[in-house]
Amino acid sequence: MSGMSGSLVGKTALVTGATSGIGKEVAALLAARGARVACVSRSAGSVSELPTGGLAIAADVGDAASVAQAFERATDALGAIDYVVNAAGVGTPAFLEDLTPELWQREIAINLSGSFYVAREAAIRMKRAGSGSIVLIGSELAHLGLERLPHYCAAKAGILGLTRALALELAPVIRVNCVCPGPVDTPMMETELLAFGGTPEIRQAAIDRVPLKRFADPKEIAEFICFVLVQATFSTGNILNADGGTTAA
Repeated sequence: MSGMSGSLVGKTALVTGATSGIGKEVAALLAARGARVACVSRSAGSVSELPTGGLAIAADVGDAASVAQAFERATDALGAIDYVVNAAGVGTPAFLEDLTPELWQREIAINLSGSFYVAREAAIRMKRAGSGSIVLIGSELAHLGLERLPHYCAAKAGILGLTRALALELAPVIRVNCVCPGPVDTPMMETELLAFGGTPEIRQAAIDRVPLKRFADPKEIAEFICFVLVQATFSTGNILNADGGTTAA
C-alpha cells in the first residue's frame, strides 16, 4: 500500500540521486501520481527507465554552479518546481589513517554541501512561486556513530541542523523536512558491506542490529519520503526516522 495518495497532475518535482536506490524509487512514485519529474544524476545517460514525462539532467550536487544549472534546465523544461528531494549521497568506508583530506572533502561536498546547494536553489524558486516542499535525506548515522565512517556520520549529522535552520527561515511559504533511513537494500549498502568484508556473516550482523530484523526495501522508504513531501502539510523542520528501530535500541 502506498504511503502517498492523490493525483499530482500539474505538479513538478526535482529528485537528485535518481539513478538508483531511494532516489530512483521516489522519482518513479511521484511520476506514477502524475507529476512531471526532473531526474538528476551525475550522468543523465545513467538514468534508466526514466518515468513517463520525466527529464534526465546531469549534475554534480557537490558543485554549486552545476546544481544551479540543473534547476534552470528543469524550470525551463517543466515549469515551476513544487517538490524537491535531495537523495544524492555517497558513503565510502575508510580507516582513520586512510581517510585523506580529499576523501573527507568529497563526502562533505556531496552529502552536506550538496544538500545546502539543492535546498538553496529550490528555495529561491519556491519563494517566487509562493509555496513548496523540500525533503533532505539524512541517515540513522546522523544519530549514531559507526567505525570507518566518521566523514559520512559528520556530513549526515550536519543535514539535521541545516534542515531545522532552513525550516525556520523559509516558513510559512516552504516546508523543509529530513528523512533519516536506516539500512536500505540498495547498491550503496552493498558497496559498504563489501568494504567491511562482504561475507554472509557481515551482512547478517548488519541485519541483526535492526530491531525489525531486515533491511528496508527502497520502495517503502520512497513512500515514506513522498508522504512527508506531499501530504504531511503541518510538518516542517522535523527529523523523521525510517530506520527499523535502530535509533530506538
